[in-house]
Amino acid sequence: MIKLTETAVARVRDMVIKRGTGVGLRIGVTKSGCSGYSYALDYAETVADNDIVIEQDDVKVVVDQESMPLLDEMELDYVTQGLNQSFKFNNPNVVSACGCGESFSVTK
Repeated sequence: MIKLTETAVARVRDMVIKRGTGVGLRIGVTKSGCSGYSYALDYAETVADNDIVIEQDDVKVVVDQESMPLLDEMELDYVTQGLNQSFKFNNPNVVSACGCGESFSVTK
């Protein structure tokens, strides 16, 4: 299961409301970078038959079944550091990341 912090819930809710369309946030994993995988975020326009939908505080997160094992037990946070704001992935499955932080490898 994926969990969202209160700040992540608020940010996703605001993003979907401002956009005016879509059902929520889509989180996935793609093969990329020097460590193997990278996170992919997008708006979820629809829910496919092979998607897993996680609802938390009226916000929906959509994850494809192939990505879910790599994201299981992850916490999604939304952080502000100075002028920078971004989603932060707290994923217990990650065993290493590349130096730039763009890709990661997992235990599974």
